[in-house]
Amino acid sequence: MNITYLLDPLCGWCYGASPLLQQLGQLPGMQLELAPTGLFAGAGARTLDAEFAQYAWANDMRIQKLTGQRFSEKYRSELLGKLGSRFDSTATTLARTAVLRNAPQRELEALKVLQEARYVHALDTGDMAVVAQLLREMQLDAAADLLLADDAQLLAANAARLVKAQGLKQAFGAQGVPALIVKGSRLLRGDALYGSFDSLLAEIAAA
Repeated sequence: MNITYLLDPLCGWCYGASPLLQQLGQLPGMQLELAPTGLFAGAGARTLDAEFAQYAWANDMRIQKLTGQRFSEKYRSELLGKLGSRFDSTATTLARTAVLRNAPQRELEALKVLQEARYVHALDTGDMAVVAQLLREMQLDAAADLLLADDAQLLAANAARLVKAQGLKQAFGAQGVPALIVKGSRLLRGDALYGSFDSLLAEIAAA
């Protein structure tokens, strides 16, 4: 079965959906395509100010209560507390495209590691060097090298992924991320990713 997952690695709700996505990706016969929309990359990036930091933390606490996914106090103080820093998913989006080119079967795993690095361990995943080091710790050295090389082909492939994902988001009327497109024909909103795995499978089967 083919499922496309619309996401942004800096979206807290996408982090909240991670447990069910990891299970989904392990199902036999499942072809799960990760489609980064660039919500917080490029033109979508922003400077972190006090108002946005407060909004993000309140949202994060809602996500934690609903999904059980952990947002650490260290993340709150060291990342959300770093006012004036860039809130930008470019590095993590590029990193996953680099993994896709070198070890495609590990892209979903890399997404999980990059999300937890931010929300649990308070690492600045907006920094290319930090992200590259995380890839190296996963023994994804070729992807790390590619990420740091400012490779034109990687940049082009990443840009194409964003355009494709944005086109799908618009075509299916997705209001935001996360969202699933099942068999290229039906949109499942992010709500489906916060219940039980059995309920998610039932919604997918009904598509």
